[in-house]
Amino acid sequence: MSLHIGIIADLLKLPLENSIIRCAELGAKGVQLYAVKGEMKPENMSSEKIAHIRELLVNNGLELSALCADYGGTGFADPSGNNQRIEGSKRIVDLAQKLGTNIITTHIGTIPEDTRSDTYQILLEASNELAEYASKNDVFFAVETGPERAITLKLFLDKLDSKGIAVNFDPANLYMVAGDDPVQAVYTLQDYIVHTHAKDGIRQEGSKKFSEVPLGSGGVDFDGYIAALNKIGYNGYLTVEREVSDTPDKDISDAVEFLKKYCK
Repeated sequence: MSLHIGIIADLLKLPLENSIIRCAELGAKGVQLYAVKGEMKPENMSSEKIAHIRELLVNNGLELSALCADYGGTGFADPSGNNQRIEGSKRIVDLAQKLGTNIITTHIGTIPEDTRSDTYQILLEASNELAEYASKNDVFFAVETGPERAITLKLFLDKLDSKGIAVNFDPANLYMVAGDDPVQAVYTLQDYIVHTHAKDGIRQEGSKKFSEVPLGSGGVDFDGYIAALNKIGYNGYLTVEREVSDTPDKDISDAVEFLKKYCK
């Protein structure tokens, strides 16, 4: 088993085709692409465009590690817009199949500790609908870790009627936002992890303030984290996510070099 390096191509801040080509030049084996808006929005993807993207990936020796269907904000916690967001997410499932990936990452919104709260039930209902559609089409909606502790996410996922909802494991989000231990969280969520983001960060003790930093310079114990992923038998992508940077190409290039020691 081995781990593979991926890059969220959009974060290079280049035109779509250039960003895919640059990911290959930087040494990635896979790319993740945003599909909620812009060129990759399902409504904008003709059969010819889909075929072109697939050919571009193959010609550059790349796989599509995942699509991103993140609607931002409160996710699915606000029921007033859920019909539109859920239908949009289903169309991204259809697109994922055509592009050759079975993983879509997303944020569903912060899961409350109180399982009896209205928000909990709203998220459960939306997730069940997404899980059913995804499972029927052999696709995973991978919820990104971070807003809540790993155990809270696991207990929520355990309640779903289908395994169509999985986990996109982001160690920095868990550490920075939830104050959770990413290493232990791997074991907590091991039955659900299908994709990961490679990101790092720092947080101020006793404060809710945090910031993303270049990979390897923050508080994530990458040796322990990677060892945990290996121990549970995960052999998917470590997809570089560098969201806050004035020099994205350099930071992403440095991140790839940092990850190579774990992906032999």
